[in-house]
Amino acid sequence: MRYRTRVTAPAALIGTAAALTIGGAPAQAAATSGVAGPETLGDPVYPALGNDGYRVSAYHLDLAYDATTKLVDATATLRITTTEALTRFSLDALGLDIRTVTVAGKTAAFEQAGEKLRITPARCLPAKRRVTVTVTYSADPRRTLAHTAWVPTPDGFAVCPQPNSAHTVFPCNDHPVDKADFTFRITVPTGLKGVASGSLTGTEDLGDGRTAYTYRSREPIATELVQLTVGDYVVKDRQGPNGLPLRDVVPVARAEALEPALALTPNLVSWIEQRLGAYPFETYGLLPCNNDSSTAFDFTGLETQTLTLYKPNYLLQAEPKIGSHMMHELVHSYFGNSVSPATWADLWINEGHADFYGLLYRYERGWADSIGLTTMEARMKDTYAKGDQWRQTSGPVAAPNEANLFDNQRYLGGVLVLYALRRQVGETVFASIERTFLDRFRNSSASTADYIAVASEVSGSDQSGFLRDWLYGTKTPRMPGHPDWTVTPVSSALRQPQNRPSGHHDNSATL
Repeated sequence: MRYRTRVTAPAALIGTAAALTIGGAPAQAAATSGVAGPETLGDPVYPALGNDGYRVSAYHLDLAYDATTKLVDATATLRITTTEALTRFSLDALGLDIRTVTVAGKTAAFEQAGEKLRITPARCLPAKRRVTVTVTYSADPRRTLAHTAWVPTPDGFAVCPQPNSAHTVFPCNDHPVDKADFTFRITVPTGLKGVASGSLTGTEDLGDGRTAYTYRSREPIATELVQLTVGDYVVKDRQGPNGLPLRDVVPVARAEALEPALALTPNLVSWIEQRLGAYPFETYGLLPCNNDSSTAFDFTGLETQTLTLYKPNYLLQAEPKIGSHMMHELVHSYFGNSVSPATWADLWINEGHADFYGLLYRYERGWADSIGLTTMEARMKDTYAKGDQWRQTSGPVAAPNEANLFDNQRYLGGVLVLYALRRQVGETVFASIERTFLDRFRNSSASTADYIAVASEVSGSDQSGFLRDWLYGTKTPRMPGHPDWTVTPVSSALRQPQNRPSGHHDNSATL
């Protein structure tokens, strides 16, 4: 379904009473001097994700949670700028019961078709016009959908939008290339807390048994990194290095048991700041949401911006079991959050870097990894031997598809590329490449080509051939400095990819 640009899906997939819902002003009221905006941004992994003809500069999400019905009533307000004259444009939306849409304060026609909310304004929107779009809707976090970001809990919910499910929570241009400013207002029954990405800017007692919490993010956020959560939480504040405020959002009943894991964060931040520079956002912390079910979400941690989502039971383990993966998730604040992927084919930049530094952190402390190795060189030699097999079953490192997006190739395969580059240029130049890339693309998105260009510029020599062989080649290149390393021949019995469930996979070597 998601590979089509214009989808007409059965009601079971979109979670509404009908596959097509029409509302607002009559569609024929629109002018015809523009075009219908494309319903895709042409992503190579998710071709139907995102929309063109405009860019979003800001979202304001106003959500109210009803603890009795467990439903969410919401208003999403978007500030967009058109890039061409539009008679119609679309947002990504799935499983949302849309009530009204206005464009520039005027009622607009709309229809829900598949995973698109098609909006026809009362008149054509000129190119380069700044416009406010407001959508009122309701959502059921427990609704069964083809895919969802909602994580229901006994006392509320959290969200895990990566990679393509933010639009099950709010209508949006759901692609990391279109990052935007975010503000949030979460209204909950008094006694519960509403928390979101960014910093708390206001708390209001509404006088009717409800409390509203308002948050603002200092930096733009990709839709797949938004966090919104409601529950019986305690917010634990502590001081991080260089004055960084840290806040953890913890289920009250588990706060004491989780404290040893939460207390690890300041040292983790200090370690990574020495290598990648100052932490890029206004705060950091953990959200062990109140759901350990294997079906709640199919990964251990997710780097939602400023507040990493975890399954609580994972964090109850001793430091050598969790410290490396906690570093992995923290590194995503730099690679993945501050610098987002330009397309989902660039995921190796996120996951390769997160595993690279997560493993370095592990081995510095003498903690054996999941296969019993204790040095980066030993792990890379083991990974190198598997290189051709992974290229056969999961494609080249920077050429995934939807089915294999979260395979080992994007994690350890990405680490192997970075290890090879560091061997090629030396540790000092490699460190400069990393910081230059982060500085240049901070608060925006970057592609594999961008990383290659920075590597060539900083190293003073063309690295494009070297890196393209490692990232796109069907055979594993020679490892610089290790002519003795060999690649295991591809086994015919393993040439076909194994059946995999869709979604995120726990293939991080830091687990």
